[in-house]
Amino acid sequence: MLKTTLAGLRAHLMRLTLTALAITLGVGFVSGTFVLTDTGQAGFDQQFTASADRVSVAVLKKRGAPDDAVIPTALLTRLKVLPGVQDAQGQVRGDAPLIGKDGKAYGDFPTLGLSIPTGPLQRYRLSSGHLPTDAGAVVLDTKTARRNDVKAGGTVKVLDRQGRPRSFTVAGLMDFGVDQDIGLRGAVGFTPPVAAEMTGARGFTEIDLKAAPGIGDERLRAAVAATAGGSYDAVTSAQLAKRLAASSGVSAAQLALFFLAFAIVALFVSALVIYNTFNILIAQRTREMALLRCVGATRGQVFRGILTESVVVGFVASALGVLVGVGLGAGGAALFSAADNAPMGPLTVSPTPVIVGMVAGMVITLVAALLPARAATRVPPIAALNRQLEGPVTGRAGIIRIVIGGLAMAAGVGLTGLALASDPGPQAFLTVLAGGMVTFFGIVALSPLIVRRLSTIVGWLPARFMGVPGRLARENAGRNPKRAAITTIALTVGVTLMTTFSVALASLQATAEARLAEHFPVDYQLVTQVGSDRLIPRQVAADLRAKPQLASVIEQREASGTLAGQKRDIGTLSAGSLGHSIKPKVVAGSVTDLAPGTVALGEDEAKSLGVGVGRRLGLKTGTGVIPLKVAGVFADDEPIPSITIAEKDFDHAFGAKDDEKVAIMAKKGVSADESRRVVDQATAAYPMIKVASLTDIKAQFTDALNQLFVLFGALLGLAILISLIGIANTLTLSVVERMRESALLRALGLTRQGLRWMLSLEAVIMAVIGALLGVVLGTGFGWAALGVSFDGAVLGFPVLRIIAFVLVAGLAGLLAAVIPGRRAARASIVESLAGD
Repeated sequence: MLKTTLAGLRAHLMRLTLTALAITLGVGFVSGTFVLTDTGQAGFDQQFTASADRVSVAVLKKRGAPDDAVIPTALLTRLKVLPGVQDAQGQVRGDAPLIGKDGKAYGDFPTLGLSIPTGPLQRYRLSSGHLPTDAGAVVLDTKTARRNDVKAGGTVKVLDRQGRPRSFTVAGLMDFGVDQDIGLRGAVGFTPPVAAEMTGARGFTEIDLKAAPGIGDERLRAAVAATAGGSYDAVTSAQLAKRLAASSGVSAAQLALFFLAFAIVALFVSALVIYNTFNILIAQRTREMALLRCVGATRGQVFRGILTESVVVGFVASALGVLVGVGLGAGGAALFSAADNAPMGPLTVSPTPVIVGMVAGMVITLVAALLPARAATRVPPIAALNRQLEGPVTGRAGIIRIVIGGLAMAAGVGLTGLALASDPGPQAFLTVLAGGMVTFFGIVALSPLIVRRLSTIVGWLPARFMGVPGRLARENAGRNPKRAAITTIALTVGVTLMTTFSVALASLQATAEARLAEHFPVDYQLVTQVGSDRLIPRQVAADLRAKPQLASVIEQREASGTLAGQKRDIGTLSAGSLGHSIKPKVVAGSVTDLAPGTVALGEDEAKSLGVGVGRRLGLKTGTGVIPLKVAGVFADDEPIPSITIAEKDFDHAFGAKDDEKVAIMAKKGVSADESRRVVDQATAAYPMIKVASLTDIKAQFTDALNQLFVLFGALLGLAILISLIGIANTLTLSVVERMRESALLRALGLTRQGLRWMLSLEAVIMAVIGALLGVVLGTGFGWAALGVSFDGAVLGFPVLRIIAFVLVAGLAGLLAAVIPGRRAARASIVESLAGD
């Protein structure tokens, strides 16, 4: 029986090629994920180890110490004179905003200023140039330098602690390795004295020590720990490497899980393709199965024979998939490295991608072939007398299928409705996710019925305008609904997920834009960098109010105070702006024109303080207590301070503080270019002030969402490619199955071109059906997911992108039919009619 099975494999080798390709791609994705993460982990470990190896012992702040805590310089002085210490240097870190090429502070966060160690403790890799050796030289991290078009030998300006710009010569460019803070903010490296001067640091964030020759790290660590006392941690080189890895925020395991989620989708689609392929092959080999039964093969032998075929196909395809995975992993590592997204070590292929890839591919293939193998055991020996090559056209949805599918869809819709009726949050989102999965299961169960109906609707256009090939394509697309359903569902999976992401992202963008337009209808906003303690001088707002092109200038100030005995952040807005220019959603009372002695609270703040409209609170100041009456409560997540008092009360309590933000509205009739020019001129002398317009904010948000879509689209693209292979595979096998039918059509006058068109249109109909199902499901899932994630979400629908999905699916279906169509057209009419 084994010889017969292997002979059958050789005989049907071409028919199984596309199936093997689907398995290979799915396994390649899985194995490639592990190769990529292993290579990335090797790069991380290499950098952490290389950085820490230069240090024998490091003195660090205690875990959980305040962010502003420092190690005093006096401790460095004591450590330098310890026996066995060759060198000891303190590391200075703090804000040192770099002026970008636009004349404003670079980035959304202040650039990190740090001291560059010298001698044996210099642990960073110099990419070009040399280390800073005098007070007028700096080094930049390579990414910041590239984004600002700066090279070694160039000049940059950096703001000192007082906000004054100072010019420096760029001595070199440096790779600081995997440092989460530097990756987010960028870095400017100074000599130690200049770093302390520019950042205003009062001490060190770390002290590094190099042991003298012959002194072990642990021995030196014990001496350092005794000197430093229990207020600080003294760690060896190996312990420092572990701490660097833990603080980097990098997790190869999380990266692997992210990619594996998409790999599982690809494997699921591959399983559908495998199942459909073996189903068709069993139908086509009805006489072969029956003849085996006639010559004495038992049902068990037939069953094991089919499973053996699947194991052989799975093994070969999985082995190829592992090789493809190594290539994909290497390519992904090269892309990450080129984009400076992560350090990559040498290509690392551990046993994991090989074992997991082989097991996953073979198990998926074996499981997908179980039902077709079971169907093969039901072929009666009498079927050997049937001269019809193709198996019977079956696939009508039975009562059980309808009942199961209907109940699943009802349950899924019910779960989704329950989630939409509940308060937005993680629990509601998980309920929608469960509802979506159950609904999809119902769609799969009912897919033969759905495909039969949709093939008539989608096929109307080709039947109406493409003549006989179009009418035949419509009939063929629905003649075996079960087979067509499995083929289209494979495509539906990918399109559903693509549509879900597209609709969710479009809705997220619409929600953000609606909230900005409703609650903060300003033309420009002045801000400083996130996390910076630098404020906007009041003179800037005063200068802007004098400009005739501007209608209103709204200042927002904040300070920390004690309200009702509790430490709180207190804020204020320019008099006359709240309730007019700025219109938060009011829950109770009124926030319009806050008078002295009143306060407006966000909902959460009101609940936390246990007060409502009309209640009285006391704001403690340096000179006494200001009595405040709650005038109104507004919704949370509004772009104003959650505790807002009148401007007069704020100035009395905290003095004439500078502004946190300034919002600007242009007069009607003034062009955007003119108003922007006026604002830019007024802020030109203040490089720490960044000007943002609503157009800029929307553009940045849109760019971020588009990058997300491109990422998800690329990862889901493989699943869609595999589903298109499934369509091509189904058509290829159908050509073999319908050889005599095609020959008869040719004999009756259908041309070769007409036969090719028939198969091409059949593929297009199946692809469009799969895409339409995916669009409908994805739209519903996307809207539901966003609706339960945000209160007051605005639903968006990316029309052009959705139309593109359907058109691309149809075009891909057309391409998938090229080879099957050519094969069918080349077949001899006489030989096909005479074939047995």
